[in-house]
Amino acid sequence: MTGASRILAVLGPTNTGKTHYAIERMLGYRTGIMGFPLRLLAREVYDKIVAIRGPSVVALVTGEERIVPPRAKYWICTVEAMPPGMGCDFLAIDEIQLCADPERGHVFTERLLNARGTNETLFLGADTMRGPIKALVPEVEFLRRERMSELVYGGSKKISRMPPRTAIVGFSVDNVYAIAELLKRQKGGAAVVMGALSPRTRNAQVALYQNGEVDYLVATDAIGMGLNLDIDHVAFSATSKFDGRRMRPLAPNELAQIAGRAGRGMSHGSFGVTGDARPLEPEVAEAIMEHRFTPLKKLNWRSSDLQFGTVEALIRSLESLPQDEVLVRAREADDLGALKFLSRDGGIISRTTNAQSVRLLWDVCRIPDFRGISHGEHASLIGGIFEYLHGGGVIPDDWLARQIKRIDRVDGDIDTLSKRLAFIRTWTYVSQRKNWLRDESHWRDVTRAVEDRLSDALHERLTQRFVDRRTSVLLRRLKQKEALLAEVNDKGEVTVEGEFVGRLDGFRFTPDKSAQGAEAKTLKSASLQALAPQFHLRADRFYNAPDTEIDFTEQGGLMWGDAAVGKLVAGADPLSPQVEVFVDDAAGADVAQKVERRLQHFISRKVQALFEPLINLQKDEELAGLARGFAFRLVEGFGLLPRHAVMQEVKDLDQEARGTLRKHGIRFGQFTIFMPLLLKPAPTRLRLVLWSLANGVQEFPEAPPPGLVTVPAAKDAPQGYDTMSGYREAGERMIRIDMLERLADMLRSEDSRGGFEAKADMLSITGMTLEQFADLMQGLGYRAEKGERAKVKAAPEAPRDGTKAEAAVAETAEETAADAKPEETPATEVTSDGAPAPEVATEQAAAAVEEATAETSAEATASADASAETPVETPAEMEVFFTFAWGGRARQGGGNRGQRRGQGGNQSQSAEGAGGQDGQDRRGGKPRGQGRSGDRAGGKPGGRPAGKPGGKKGGRPQQQGGKTYSARPPKKEKQIDPDNPFAAALMGLKQGN
Repeated sequence: MTGASRILAVLGPTNTGKTHYAIERMLGYRTGIMGFPLRLLAREVYDKIVAIRGPSVVALVTGEERIVPPRAKYWICTVEAMPPGMGCDFLAIDEIQLCADPERGHVFTERLLNARGTNETLFLGADTMRGPIKALVPEVEFLRRERMSELVYGGSKKISRMPPRTAIVGFSVDNVYAIAELLKRQKGGAAVVMGALSPRTRNAQVALYQNGEVDYLVATDAIGMGLNLDIDHVAFSATSKFDGRRMRPLAPNELAQIAGRAGRGMSHGSFGVTGDARPLEPEVAEAIMEHRFTPLKKLNWRSSDLQFGTVEALIRSLESLPQDEVLVRAREADDLGALKFLSRDGGIISRTTNAQSVRLLWDVCRIPDFRGISHGEHASLIGGIFEYLHGGGVIPDDWLARQIKRIDRVDGDIDTLSKRLAFIRTWTYVSQRKNWLRDESHWRDVTRAVEDRLSDALHERLTQRFVDRRTSVLLRRLKQKEALLAEVNDKGEVTVEGEFVGRLDGFRFTPDKSAQGAEAKTLKSASLQALAPQFHLRADRFYNAPDTEIDFTEQGGLMWGDAAVGKLVAGADPLSPQVEVFVDDAAGADVAQKVERRLQHFISRKVQALFEPLINLQKDEELAGLARGFAFRLVEGFGLLPRHAVMQEVKDLDQEARGTLRKHGIRFGQFTIFMPLLLKPAPTRLRLVLWSLANGVQEFPEAPPPGLVTVPAAKDAPQGYDTMSGYREAGERMIRIDMLERLADMLRSEDSRGGFEAKADMLSITGMTLEQFADLMQGLGYRAEKGERAKVKAAPEAPRDGTKAEAAVAETAEETAADAKPEETPATEVTSDGAPAPEVATEQAAAAVEEATAETSAEATASADASAETPVETPAEMEVFFTFAWGGRARQGGGNRGQRRGQGGNQSQSAEGAGGQDGQDRRGGKPRGQGRSGDRAGGKPGGRPAGKPGGKKGGRPQQQGGKTYSARPPKKEKQIDPDNPFAAALMGLKQGN
């Protein structure tokens, strides 16, 4: 280079405009070249100059990218990629203080010593380089530039308290990712910038930050190398890093280089620490603020005077010692390590027989290890490339295509895509070398296209993982105090500014469950603010909605369609429940009051409609005295009262009072006092809810399915549940109240003392099997005795022709029936006058006929076929039957199940079952008129026969005609209830006596 050129060192802290100054100086010349420490920074400056002068005169040359137009005048390069011997008018090296870098310092030192512009040379960097530059370049001039804004120390802050436009610096990939994920949850997301990113990915991430889509940036120390971003605060998550060999603390000047990114132009900036980083020592913080650092004494150096005679000579020249005391030999770099590794390969050494082959081997060894794999694997790869290139060859297209094809995939996570990007950078670097490929431009385009696809995919994954666009958009709108636009679809899904934020269920907003912590608070705040108009519109629509759109649940909830809008709570009157609305506070008091009024109207009308008979009873002013008191009890019981619970009140009612009550539809059943209209499914469902509210039940029991006569008894149900559900518990099942009264009417005509069997009608109305019916009867207070007997077969059909055998059968049967004598009838089966009971005689005659028929039929068959064998006797088919007799007092319903199963009818029972309808005995005995002996039953004309029903054998002996005597004085006869359905018959019997 000519010695007449001006050499200027422009030194000073960050944000002094050094790079901008150099660009202006270069554009003042016809040609120029600038070297930058990072590919990212080179791309940034290239874009700036292209915007000023156009792409036709600006070239970009880096290790993986080469854009060289035919008329290029201005070359923007990385320091390593600067073409030697360009002879440009202007030359500049940025961040010249990297001469002291352990890994790359020797490259910058070489440029400091040897790179010059023909007219002007600029070295840009920190003021700490003043001494070494003066020592190595005596003719240099110095220009100090002062920082344009202040930089202050802000101490330690939590990440959650970081102000907007903050860059948080980490020194490992894991640390960067962890911080970015935390910022996503708390602040809506962050952009990620690392030196390993491709320029395309880096620019896309920076655009997120610069455009305001996110307010935070998480980066490695790559941002310290001149990247110009709008940063107000820089926070260090650590103050030490791994330098490739060991963990070491960052020097104050290194911290200052990164912290200086805060505050651009005339805007002041601040710096501090966060996370696990310890606060900076006061003297370190002060040095950074005042830009006072220990001057550099030594620079890394490696000889550029290389000997290519042999591989050994090349290694020796690379390891030669510097002659200047300011310089120290650089530690072994990756390229020298690869050369030493390949020098031990006999096949490689055998090919390096001249200077040209040694130079080629050195060029191959300078391929960067972008992949970061082991030295051996990297050396093996470049060794294969050398073998292809040796002797004037080129890398085969098909081999290179296979290498690239394995990488050209955009699936996978961030780490996978980052590794593929590192791999493609190797082949991008190879495609930039001259004469290594048959079609260099083709493979440059191919590798560039693959890198772009991978870069876009990586940017997408980074954004998906570390940016919550929804939260960031909402935060920005809230910060700018702009009106937020909310929309609610027919499914209740809420979107604000096009972003899904949650669901609106009635008048309650539920934020998206994927949001947590600070993100959830931001989401809810912004959403409720945007939903304010929606709440009022929805309240108006709800207030005008018909009752058919509103309903209550069996747990007391109030629904509007599928949305819960409130719940019922107990009121002062069981038939006047109150409502509690589900309305967010953000909706306002007006919306809540409107919803409450509408729900109160609904439930009031519902109670009025379903409990109209009960409400009419409550409002009847004509009721007085005991009748009014009884009506009050019935209203308290929601129209259903177990008879045993009001036995005395019923007894005290006179016939006039009962008649008045019956006009309201009240039925005085043997087991329950009830209003039949209130047994329908709709009133039952509401009654259980109101009853549960009035009694403070925590979990409301559900109503039995409609239309069933019996249902299984509910386990652990609250006491009184069976009555409120319209059933009475008896045994393992509950039977509907009205059907139980029908059954009671049937049982009233049976001999409950002597015993009776279930009729088909009894099983029919209950819909039970015989076993289930037996359990039900025991639950009602009856004893159930199980037995077996031979099943009676149906009598054979009458003969259709006049055959002799059939005639003989009929004749024999008639004779056998005629021979039956009264004295053969057991004493237990005779009437009061000594004759057999009609049912018994009929059964005996039928048995005799059957027996005679069987005998005659056998004889006729034998005579008809004398050769037939004697038939084998078939055992009689047996059937199970139950005999029921009154056993005491029936079980009380509603939960007394401790004495239920398998205890017969003798267990302690209530007197409920013995009360009967009006006019029955209520003294705890069996139902009145059920087979009493003496002159109340069969002792007088018109009385029913005693004994078991149907005249079955085994009945109890009857008194036959004689008078009965008792030491007890005769009881006073009760007056017959005129409303009793049997009143007329009873009165006639009484008058006949």
